[in-house]
Amino acid sequence: MKVRRRELAKRVGGRGAKIATAAVAAVTAGSIGLQVQSALTGSVAGASTPTVKAHATAVAGCAGPNGAGYWQVSAQGGVFTNGAAGFYGSAGGTELNKPIVGMAPSVDGRGYWLVASDGGVFSYGDAPFEGSTGAIHLNKPIVGIVPTMDGQGYWMVGSDGGVFAFGDASFYGSLGAITLNKPIVGMATTRDGRGYWLVAADGGVFAFGDAPFYGSLGGTTLNEPIVAIAPARNGNGYVLAASDGGVFTFGASTFYGSAGALSLNKPVVAVAGTFLGNGYTLGASDGGIFTYGDSTFCGAAGTASLSSPIVGLAFF
Repeated sequence: MKVRRRELAKRVGGRGAKIATAAVAAVTAGSIGLQVQSALTGSVAGASTPTVKAHATAVAGCAGPNGAGYWQVSAQGGVFTNGAAGFYGSAGGTELNKPIVGMAPSVDGRGYWLVASDGGVFSYGDAPFEGSTGAIHLNKPIVGIVPTMDGQGYWMVGSDGGVFAFGDASFYGSLGAITLNKPIVGMATTRDGRGYWLVAADGGVFAFGDAPFYGSLGGTTLNEPIVAIAPARNGNGYVLAASDGGVFTFGASTFYGSAGALSLNKPVVAVAGTFLGNGYTLGASDGGIFTYGDSTFCGAAGTASLSSPIVGLAFF
C-alpha cells in the first residue's frame, strides 16, 4: 500500500524554516525484505579512553571553509554550530507541536533538516523541503531522518519501524507490520542510497534493499540500550552506540574506542562517522562530544546553558 499526499508547506517568518504540515509520503506495510539475525557477529569491543574535551576551544583543523565541523540540535530545535559548520537557522524560537528528535546535513553542508517526533520537517539553508508526516496520524513517533545521496530527498523512520520516503528517496521496506522486541532508535543508508539499515534499542539490525547484514546485538545482554547507528564510510559495515557510550562495530567498521567505562554526566544520544571513515564521534544529551580515531574535536554545546537536551548530531 502506498499512500501519497500533498499539501502546502508553511513558512516561519524570519527564520528561513519551512515547516511541513504534510507532503508526499511513501508508507508501506506490505512485503518486507528484511534480514534479521540475533547472533553476535562482527567486532564488538570494550571500552577505552576517548579523546574527550570539556571545553569549546576549536582546534586549527576545524577552521576555514574546508575545515571540519558539526552541528548539534536540541529537543526545542536550537542548533549549535562547531568548527566550520555554518548556522542557517533553527526552530529554537518556534512553538513546536512535538520535540525535535533528529538532524541531517544537506549534501554540500550548506544547510540541514530537523525532524520532530510527529514527522514535521524543518529545512534550512540549501536543504530542500520534500515533505513531512506532520499532518498524518502516526502509529508511533518518528525517531530519525536520513538524506539521500544527492540531497534531494530523505527517509524518516518511526519507533515501530515504519519507513517514510520523500523526494527522490526510494522505499525498500519497513517493519511497520512486525511486532518488535524493542523499538527502533536509528537508521543509516547504504553508500549508493539503494538500501538502509534500521537498529532497535536491543541492538537488533534490520537490512533492506542492497544493505548487507553484518551482524547485530539482538541476542546479547547489553548494559544500556542502543541509541544510534552510523554507516562505515565505504558502506561495508556500521557502528552502533549505546546510551552509556559503548561502541559496537560490524563489517568493515573499525573499533577506535568507546566511553563505556566512563562515568558520563548524561547519556549518549548520537553517533556519526568521519569524512575519511577512520573514526567516529559520540554526542551526549548535555552537549558533550567524544571523539575517536581521526575525528576532530571542534567544540561542544556542553559549555552552553541548554534549555533542553541535545538529541542529534550531524557532520559538516
